[in-house]
Amino acid sequence: MNLAGIDLLAKAPPAEGDVFLGGRWLAAADGRTYPVHDPATGDLIRHVSSAGPDDARAAIDAAHSAAAGWRATPPRRRSEVLHDTFALMREHTDTLARLIVLENGKAYRDAVAEVGYAAEFFRWFAEEAVRVGSAFGDAPAGGYRHVVRKHPVGVTAFVTPWNFPAAMATRKIAPALAAGCPVLLKPAPETPLTALAVAALLAEAGLPDGLLNVLPTDRGPEVVSAWLGDERVRKFSFTGSTATGKVLLEQAAANVVNVTMELGGNAPFVVCADADVDAAVRGAMDAKMRGGGEVCIAANRFYVHADVAAEFTEKFGAAMAAVRVGPGLEDGVTLGPMINEGAVDKIRSLVDDAVARGARIAAQGGTPDGPGHFHPATVLVDVPDDARILHEEVFGPVAPLTTFTDENEMLARANATVHGLASYVYSRDVGRALRIAERLEAGMVGVNRGLLSDPAAPFGGVKQSGLGREGGREGIETFLETQYIALDWTD
Repeated sequence: MNLAGIDLLAKAPPAEGDVFLGGRWLAAADGRTYPVHDPATGDLIRHVSSAGPDDARAAIDAAHSAAAGWRATPPRRRSEVLHDTFALMREHTDTLARLIVLENGKAYRDAVAEVGYAAEFFRWFAEEAVRVGSAFGDAPAGGYRHVVRKHPVGVTAFVTPWNFPAAMATRKIAPALAAGCPVLLKPAPETPLTALAVAALLAEAGLPDGLLNVLPTDRGPEVVSAWLGDERVRKFSFTGSTATGKVLLEQAAANVVNVTMELGGNAPFVVCADADVDAAVRGAMDAKMRGGGEVCIAANRFYVHADVAAEFTEKFGAAMAAVRVGPGLEDGVTLGPMINEGAVDKIRSLVDDAVARGARIAAQGGTPDGPGHFHPATVLVDVPDDARILHEEVFGPVAPLTTFTDENEMLARANATVHGLASYVYSRDVGRALRIAERLEAGMVGVNRGLLSDPAAPFGGVKQSGLGREGGREGIETFLETQYIALDWTD
């Protein structure tokens, strides 16, 4: 399979297709394909097989057939497969990063960081696979024993987004396989090639056939409906918008499917009066600009104390204006294109709305001439509370700044959202920072740190930002069912 000169999948001949099903590379059952484009140029990368409902049902059959054997596989062997996949991902870092840049557009340095992050999920859950414990003890009333066992939940189905095509896949695949569950994966239609590369590496690491089935498609609702309508699918995990998550929750309810939802965010970034402003600017660049701002935990609203607002605005504005925009593989580029023209249009509409309501553009970088879905790094000041950009997820390189003097008033504004995924606080006073962090309605808070994600930590939100946690020790628990056995025997 030749991916525009990237030969990681060369072992799968193009004639066989791009659907990875039952350990084989196949064309879609009805022969359909769809185009994948480079967001930096708009050029066609290649046509990819578009799986449909028949492929979705065949994938369930393959996963269900492989489930018993994987469940019975010793945890140590599962661990070895995951650890070998980690090593292969690290070995192919450059190739995978270039593939991410090709279909997603992010800057090469961000793509390299994503590959490292994505690989770590295999290493972390390789270690967790052998730590799934059982319990045995006497009943408090005496006379019999309690035995508590953990079993794999069964066939799992995943839907992942385009903004982290490697990491959002491995964050789900790794704990599922570690727990003993087979996997069905529908990657985002914009970025299917990275998921297929991960599948190829897992196969190379020795994962038995049928345990990972990857179905690229541009008709996702048909595929996902087939999965959620089949009682053999017992776990469903989705990363994407809150609106889509609500629809999928309704579908999952029909068969009482165990669900994990990582949905939208609207993260506040708080800079207190006693903050180290230079550190806050560095953290703001991390929290806002990683992945071009197309990140669910990206800082979305900035609340800066009036005492340091001028200094922070000047320094942050200078950093944003200096961002180099262009195709992700060009030297020195730190901001690539947005995923498509629709994304650019939405960002522009939010900026235009804010300016129309009285906001000012305090700093702005440039964009390259020619094709591509680019938007400049932008800082807005004097943003009124009724501006849409303070209430909608920007998902782009725009930072709206507002000021505050009263902590309680700021927290009320920061929490006035249906979302609660991530938040950030900068203060030299650890007591103050923790007090604010504990009052912020968010599943994750960065204190004097702009980067939050860690495979060893639980990732997830509150309110309408999701259900459940991924990563950390909690990450494998969601793929396990607890069974209690009341054990008695005659002496």
